[in-house]
Amino acid sequence: RYVGPLPVPLAAYVAAMNALTAARGYLDRDRLKSGFGHLIIRDEVLEKVGPAVNAGKAVFLYGPPGNGKTVIAEGMGRTLGGDMYLPHALDIDGHTITMFDPIAHESLEEDGGASSLVVATTQRDRRWVRIRRPVVMVGGELTLDMLDLTFNTISKFYEAPIHLKANGGVFLVDDFGRQRMRPEDLLNVPFDVLTVFATNLNPESLADEAFLRRIPYKIPIEDPSVEEFSRIFEMNCRKRRLRFHQVMVAYLLRRHYQPFDRAMRACHPRDLLDQVTALCRYRGIEPVITRDLLDAACASYFIDSMGTAAAASALQARRPAPAARAEVH
Repeated sequence: RYVGPLPVPLAAYVAAMNALTAARGYLDRDRLKSGFGHLIIRDEVLEKVGPAVNAGKAVFLYGPPGNGKTVIAEGMGRTLGGDMYLPHALDIDGHTITMFDPIAHESLEEDGGASSLVVATTQRDRRWVRIRRPVVMVGGELTLDMLDLTFNTISKFYEAPIHLKANGGVFLVDDFGRQRMRPEDLLNVPFDVLTVFATNLNPESLADEAFLRRIPYKIPIEDPSVEEFSRIFEMNCRKRRLRFHQVMVAYLLRRHYQPFDRAMRACHPRDLLDQVTALCRYRGIEPVITRDLLDAACASYFIDSMGTAAAASALQARRPAPAARAEVH
């Protein structure tokens, strides 16, 4: 049977969520930029994200993989502002439903500071746990039964469904279009949650016009420009305490991108620099960025870092020259 803090009545939980919604306020441009300060993101994208968060309506993030759709959705959760209190468990008509999930929720109980935007239902009521606004993510494994209560036949109590755990925060459906359920079922969720769909596919190929009309905010997340790619590279160098050289970015693009028409992804600088750092550790040298290390990182990271055209050219160069033919007169 359930062992833990006393379950909270449903009415008290509903009152707490209503108070949280009322205290949220509206998001302005400065607060939005602060919430996304850790990212290199275009202003035109932020100008679409801000109104979407304020409206609290469903959002569609779409575009090529590796450009930060998931990270942007997490940032939307941070910009909602403040922490919140969540009951460890609910009591509904004598049935216990566990709410707090250490995997889905980040507890702030040991945090000595107090957020100015925290909405507390009571002073030091141990039935509630202080958490950061949740960002709960599901992928292609999502099925319709995951949106229903799960009953533990041994302990005789229920576990809250995945979208209820996201209540008060963001419910991110990643890899949208690969779920084994109808898209319409995901929009019939009667909770105070910002639902974000993220996909690498064309939205028009995933659902009909009627469904897409129910998602009022559709935001494309495109590949970074050369300037943005360089800024992302520099930011990741700082995180790893690597000395940034613009000439290394120029070499990377000239050697491993431009000749093969390879798309730049926002995740590439992070992933390639991780490989450079790992190579330096393996070789027992100080972390540094060199052309040789970038070549080695690209050779490991990309399926064919040289590209098929370059590989064919290299193969042709290794072949012996054909013997000269005698000229017949």
